[in-house]
Amino acid sequence: MASQAGRVTVRDIAAATGVSIATVSRVLNEHANVAPHTRDLVQRAVAQLGTPNVRSTAQGAVYVRCPYLLTDYFGLIVSSIAETLELHGRQLVLDAGEAAQQATVLPTLPARPGIAGALLILPPEPDDDLETLRTQGFPFVVVDPRTATPRDVAAVSATHFAGARNVARHLVELGHRRIGVLAGPHNWLAAQARLAGHSSALAEVGVLPTPELVRPGEPTTRFGYRAAGELLDLPDRPTALVGFNDKTAVGALAAAAERGLRVPADLSVAGFDDIDLAQATSPRLTTVRQPLQEMGRMAVGLLVRLLERQRLEALHVELSTELVVRESTGPVRVRV
Repeated sequence: MASQAGRVTVRDIAAATGVSIATVSRVLNEHANVAPHTRDLVQRAVAQLGTPNVRSTAQGAVYVRCPYLLTDYFGLIVSSIAETLELHGRQLVLDAGEAAQQATVLPTLPARPGIAGALLILPPEPDDDLETLRTQGFPFVVVDPRTATPRDVAAVSATHFAGARNVARHLVELGHRRIGVLAGPHNWLAAQARLAGHSSALAEVGVLPTPELVRPGEPTTRFGYRAAGELLDLPDRPTALVGFNDKTAVGALAAAAERGLRVPADLSVAGFDDIDLAQATSPRLTTVRQPLQEMGRMAVGLLVRLLERQRLEALHVELSTELVVRESTGPVRVRV
């Protein structure tokens, strides 16, 4: 005998059929990308158990806030989020572009009709705004937090400390000790973690941090070019430069070429992220690969679980990074 409609959940149907919750949602929302035998299996379970109340898991859209230009880094994350939301039968409402940084958005989200939850990518808002949103009971996940998120806020990021330590260790093993850092904004969590990882690798070989070799700033190619130029014009210039991202590293390559320095014979250069640009340079960039698309997929998965009122065992998830060694780094050159 069928249960009363609304008392059955999407999870109940998924458990009865052995398929994923996302697949059940696609069947209930009549999506085309479901195998016929799977669709029939789910429909027979619905006929037997009852129709789930899919209001909270299928009808509400997900608000994706990414107040930056959707190129490279951010574009990969947002594209992955969009594809994964489609698999879960979710609509996406996108708020993107640098002008969006000036908009007051978070306080309005709980009252917006048709919005079930949100994904906030590198949110510029202060932690207090995130905490207020959480206390209102509105489901959201932060992707790549700008600052340390409150303990009870779900967040996905990469292992910034480990990634920076690995690239610094790589340079240290090549004999480099005087390494310049084109750091990100000093108040960004990722920049702080990467600088700490860099310092950790140097400390392992007895090298103390050198403030004059660190240049904080917005992670752009222009900044990388300017900051690298300042470091390369020092009387005792660094033998290697590490960029906050691949764009700053590209700026460093330009600054080196302008000064007649060969990479990596005279100067080693490394980046972070491993976007397509890293393989389009000459020489190709040694960099740290971030799992950008997996970050998007993981964030959607966490949000869907929050929407289904599941308990999350881990609220703060850090995904592993990987050092990718290419031709832009080499042994330190002994100066004569």
